[in-house]
Amino acid sequence: MHLAAHFPGVNNTTVWADPRSRSQIDFSSFEHLARTAERGLFDFFFLAEGLRLREHKGEIHDLDVVGRPESITVLNALAAVTDRLGLAATVNATFNEPYELARRLASLDHLSGGRAAWNVVTSSDAFTGENFRRGGYLDRADRYTRAAEFVSTARRLWDSWAPDGRPRPFAHSGRHFAIEGEFTVPRSPQGHPVVIQAGDSDEGRDFAASAADIVFARWGSGGYPPGRHSTRHGTPEAGRAFYSDVKARLAAHGRELGDLKIMPGVTFVIGDSDAEAQEKAAEIRRQQVSPQNAILALELVWGRDLSSYDPEGPLPDIDPDPDSTLVQGRVRIGDPFATAAKWRALSEAKGLSIRQTVIETTRRQSFIGTASSVAAAMDEFVSTDAADGFILVPQLTPGGLDDFVEQVVPLLQERGAFRTQYTGSTLRSHLGLREPVWKG
Repeated sequence: MHLAAHFPGVNNTTVWADPRSRSQIDFSSFEHLARTAERGLFDFFFLAEGLRLREHKGEIHDLDVVGRPESITVLNALAAVTDRLGLAATVNATFNEPYELARRLASLDHLSGGRAAWNVVTSSDAFTGENFRRGGYLDRADRYTRAAEFVSTARRLWDSWAPDGRPRPFAHSGRHFAIEGEFTVPRSPQGHPVVIQAGDSDEGRDFAASAADIVFARWGSGGYPPGRHSTRHGTPEAGRAFYSDVKARLAAHGRELGDLKIMPGVTFVIGDSDAEAQEKAAEIRRQQVSPQNAILALELVWGRDLSSYDPEGPLPDIDPDPDSTLVQGRVRIGDPFATAAKWRALSEAKGLSIRQTVIETTRRQSFIGTASSVAAAMDEFVSTDAADGFILVPQLTPGGLDDFVEQVVPLLQERGAFRTQYTGSTLRSHLGLREPVWKG
């Protein structure tokens, strides 16, 4: 089993009201979570990215304004206070350039002794693009074509230093990039930084099969165990279908099954009994879906100002506005009319308020139970080829991973499902990935 830790930044997972909650930008928070992950022998530490602050009704959204430092800068600092833990940065392939980013990632790989990773994300969002000279010009259909060319160009740059330690000139001319020159950073300790990709569309799956080392799969809502996940890849059966589909695409790109690891992002709640864990999970959901967040979730579906509605009252009887720009920087629901109808039916059938409906329909914890039952459930997913491991997203910063490392990791080790020590020094060695063959 492979394990990674996601730093809980600006999102609806973090419980802000918990008195143990600390800063999202102080280095001490990043250091605490990274040191905990390394103590737990995790493969890597994962940072998300946000290129623009979210807006709500034309103003900065005050429910999640905490700032978001640049990922690679933070990871360079963490390289100095960790020894083996991989360091994964999310960097956008739409609003960066191959030479500059390849150089920064190669530098991180050298400074960390071969522990760098790049989570490749894309954007067709003109709202985000306003922060950049190029703006939001990139058509949605071009996101993956630019990203694929970006990754292949970066790999060419990383390969431009020969094994004998001498640089070779490079040149690339394609649809999105035309560059030539000499790369300034020698070949990195693990050949190339590890490449991570998240995406569930056919385009995303093909891109992952052709270019990624890790797929950051996204799971739906549910509770497990008891009460298995209900959507996306959250059940063992759905996980196996996704796993099988993505792995089957590797052969078309000349790759083997072990060349790509599938690691869904998951949450967890641990209790002394399954009943206590369920009670804790329910309380966490109430904290995550505050009255203000309940109205925000409703506005994401309806696209209307619903601030006059009582979160403990019934759902609106008006139709959604599909063309709304009320909320910027968050993904709108694909079919707001169908979603609104589904929520109304659920609310009426169960007598739920707005807040209760949002709690019922939005993402819940992935693994809920005692340390033993959580370890068994995670082991089941991996041993039955529903996943290669997990990226853990705690609900508390920075101490949300502490209980898992102290209670669940030893049980996974007893099962023989997880390492008892690091056996290599690079992230590729942790993941069991082959070092890329030099293609000068």
